[in-house]
Amino acid sequence: MPYLALANHGVIEKLNLTKEQWRKKLTSEQFYVLRKEGTEPAFSSELNNEKRTGIFACAGCELPLFESRHKYDSGTGWPSFYDVIKGHVATKRDFKLIIPRTEYHCARCGGHQGHIFNDGPKPTGLRYCNNGLALVFKPGEGDE
Repeated sequence: MPYLALANHGVIEKLNLTKEQWRKKLTSEQFYVLRKEGTEPAFSSELNNEKRTGIFACAGCELPLFESRHKYDSGTGWPSFYDVIKGHVATKRDFKLIIPRTEYHCARCGGHQGHIFNDGPKPTGLRYCNNGLALVFKPGEGDE
C-alpha cells in the first residue's frame, strides 16, 4: 500500500528499504512494531511519561509526527496524542481484532505507529494511541 502524504512544504518522499535493511536499522522490537504491525505491552514505554517540550518522530525515518503539546495521559499505557502533524501520517482499516479499527502509519516510511480511537479530548475528540517503540523524542530548545 502506498503511503504518500502532502506536507505544508510539498510532497513527502517515500523511504523504501528492503526487509534486510530495516532489520539492520531497527531493534528486533522496533521491527516487530514498525514493519510487522505489532503492539508493544501497555506501560512498557518510557515515552508514555515524557512531559518535555519537543517533537515525537517516527523511529524508522525520524519524520516528525506529533508535537508534545498534543500529548496527553489517556490512562491506556501507550503514548497518546489528540492531533498529528498534518500530512505526516497515513491511515488504513485494520480488521485484526474482527472489529474494524483505523490504523495509522508514518507517511514517509510506512512504519506502523498505532490506532486512532474516537475517545480523545477536545478539540479533535481523537486518540492517536501510539507504540512508544515506534517513536523517538526530540526535545525542544532548553529541554535537553
